[in-house]
Amino acid sequence: MAFLNMEQQTWAFTFGILGNIISLMVFLSPLPTFYRVYRKKATEGFQSTPYVVTLFSCMLWIFYALLKSGAELLVTINGVGCVIETVYIAMYLVYAPRAARVLTAKMLLGLNVGVFGLVALVTMVLSKGSLRVHVLGWVCVSVALSVFAAPLSIMRQVIRTKSVEFMPFSLSFFLVLSAVIWFAYGALKKDVFVAFPNVLGFVFGVAQMALYMAYRNKKPAAAVVLVEEVKLPEHAKEVAAAAAAAAPEGRASCGAEVHPIDILPAEEPPVVAAVAVAARDDPQQVAVAIDVEPVTCAAAAAAAGGVDGLVAAELATMKPDTAIAVEV
Repeated sequence: MAFLNMEQQTWAFTFGILGNIISLMVFLSPLPTFYRVYRKKATEGFQSTPYVVTLFSCMLWIFYALLKSGAELLVTINGVGCVIETVYIAMYLVYAPRAARVLTAKMLLGLNVGVFGLVALVTMVLSKGSLRVHVLGWVCVSVALSVFAAPLSIMRQVIRTKSVEFMPFSLSFFLVLSAVIWFAYGALKKDVFVAFPNVLGFVFGVAQMALYMAYRNKKPAAAVVLVEEVKLPEHAKEVAAAAAAAAPEGRASCGAEVHPIDILPAEEPPVVAAVAVAARDDPQQVAVAIDVEPVTCAAAAAAAGGVDGLVAAELATMKPDTAIAVEV
């Protein structure tokens, strides 16, 4: 361990306290996202990987700080980080779809139990003294680099969707600030394992801030729902044509052709209704058409046969802004 004079120790302690405060802000920055998850009762497609990896990193840094003397400030902030990340993951497991929950549980067992246990076993059994600290230090550096690289998936999503909704500016800002503070702390402590990974953290944080500034005023790409066209037999087409002929002038027909539906602004709601025309030969397939009168199209579906009255009633009461493919 490198010996520090009184001034270096004072500055290192000061930067360590600042690092604790800033890192706490980093840990708390996803709160708006998880509040939205709680309010909507859905994760809306974002991944749990960054939170699982961050929890793993906090566990490793606590282990490292316990083996290395004079690193109490690393224990405090990473202990708090473990608690916060555990809460995030628990919320994700509650509101995520089943497949995402299973994947998250597998990552937790594999990474935070299996890999962490293996690292602890190797460092405690196969290494001793200062070598043990060095081995664990390089493991911590590798994991820290993966934590800083984890937001790359979010950056890719921002570029694809032209929306910064799931990449809050506060997270990127505090990531940069945290990297600067902890780099200074590591440099003053002459601890390369703390200083080195924060260089990459600074680079990724700046990249995220630049991306946010580039896309913050961009309109998200319009959502388009594509509905597969279902080929109908001739007698079903005839029923649909008869229903269209009976419809009042100015209303669209119940044809089998299905078009993509653009999500329009709320102030101009589209006149969209669902129609099902089931073929007698293959009652499992139901086609959906748009821009038609719900009652007329539900009647056409019932007349085609193969759809019971309950399904026809559901089709007649579908919301105007809904277009789906239905299996019965």
